[in-house]
Amino acid sequence: MSIASRLPVFKAKAITKTYGEGETAVHALKSVDLQISRGEFIVLLGPSGSGKSTLLNILGGLDVPSSGLLHFAEHQLSGASEAELTRYRREHVGFVFQFYNLIPSLTVRENIALVTDIATDPMPVDEAIAMVGLLPRADHFPAQLSGGEQQRVAIARAIVKRPDLLLCDEPTGALDYQTGKLVLEVIARINQELGTTAVVITHNAAIAGMADRVIYLSDGGVQRIESNQHKLAPSELSW
Repeated sequence: MSIASRLPVFKAKAITKTYGEGETAVHALKSVDLQISRGEFIVLLGPSGSGKSTLLNILGGLDVPSSGLLHFAEHQLSGASEAELTRYRREHVGFVFQFYNLIPSLTVRENIALVTDIATDPMPVDEAIAMVGLLPRADHFPAQLSGGEQQRVAIARAIVKRPDLLLCDEPTGALDYQTGKLVLEVIARINQELGTTAVVITHNAAIAGMADRVIYLSDGGVQRIESNQHKLAPSELSW
């Protein structure tokens, strides 16, 4: 099934986000209209301060828009209560950040198992670890892992609850070229094999080659949206 024929999972209409008031107000998002299809791989591209992280946080229910309408499937996120947003994050969203936020006193397996306690239908922990290629390291602690391995643990922790949506904020930002490619391969595999909708923030224009669509943001607004007719595998990227 082509991306264009899939049902929209997100519908955003005239989304704005303003921090502060009066002359000191910061307009982080300005009337953003957007639809994202189920199973789509989206890259958000733009300079610092363009609104990428604000948009990602709103899509993930970590923040709320100042105005506008936002729906995820049958859920209206604009105007949702904190309890409703917490349930939305728990049941539907997996987050991966630039810094791994692993608990240093827990092993790989234990870090990931923590999430299964709040998930309604988690996959077996070792299955998630295998998906990111780390079963031989499952009993290691974070300090015994490389940066790329720690990031793959963070991805496994995000996907073990079988989220509909995987949100990644600069997942390769702290990694070298080769390690970054490994991490991108894991994200691409999860998108393709599990059908998980993936939205990835990056400053790196080369990563845009692996997306179904690239959304360019500038000064809080959507500058343009481009579709990729021929997606690249992470191994084909160069930067």
